[in-house]
Amino acid sequence: MTAPRLSLNDGKSIPQLGFGLWQVPEDQTARVVREGLAAGYRLIDGAAIYGNEVGLGEGLRAAPVARDEVFVTTKVWNDRQGEASTRQAVEESLARIGLPSVDLMLIHWPCPERGKFLETWKTLIALRDEGKVTSIGVSNFRVADLEVIIGEKGVVPVLNQIELHPRLQQAELRAFHAKHGIVTQSWTPLGQGKSFGADAIRAAAARVGKSPAQVILRWHVQLGCSVIPRSTRAAGLAENLDVYGFALTEAEMAGIAKLETGERTGPDPAVFN
Repeated sequence: MTAPRLSLNDGKSIPQLGFGLWQVPEDQTARVVREGLAAGYRLIDGAAIYGNEVGLGEGLRAAPVARDEVFVTTKVWNDRQGEASTRQAVEESLARIGLPSVDLMLIHWPCPERGKFLETWKTLIALRDEGKVTSIGVSNFRVADLEVIIGEKGVVPVLNQIELHPRLQQAELRAFHAKHGIVTQSWTPLGQGKSFGADAIRAAAARVGKSPAQVILRWHVQLGCSVIPRSTRAAGLAENLDVYGFALTEAEMAGIAKLETGERTGPDPAVFN
């Protein structure tokens, strides 16, 4: 099966559920991409800093799926922010992947102390207009960061990829996204498994006959988020995609909402540079 698509604010659309390549070894990336596309995925989330864009491109070319059926994301890393550096970074990513353009380019982190994310955003707008990238967005941006780039240029990111899982539910940020037509995309959506043993998760899993991971991914789907779990195993890829044949009840969604602790598994965007 393939996941349904979410509309983007620039008239394009993105598959709701994809798979991420963070921490996938370069020598396994091509295989993982091939297996993911064979399983039915049509969204691949990469980044320059992951060190496996070459493998992403190899897997994409080897898979029996037309290029225009696959949504490819990559990202500009922190030390490449600024007009000239961003342009060069995007060109280098395209060369490594072996594509004339990608479907979505993100600023990986705001890096507020560097003071360059607005300049970088302006550069992505220009690159979009030049056809180097189709859609542009951000990752790990806070409300304050989003307000800066939207207020300066009036161009709203199509998507903000943020850490989001049952222990870090980002309600304020998701509400801002909804108000401005920004898709919320969840990274580390399973929260490193720290909520697998929670009563709300275990009870829902028992009722629907699915794993705790599948219940949590279904929670993301029902929140309306795009979600990009990672697996290097064909069985894991297939399991993560199998979240559309069941639904959580309102009571189960409410029970998961109570698991919020504010606990991050990754860096704090306010200080990470």
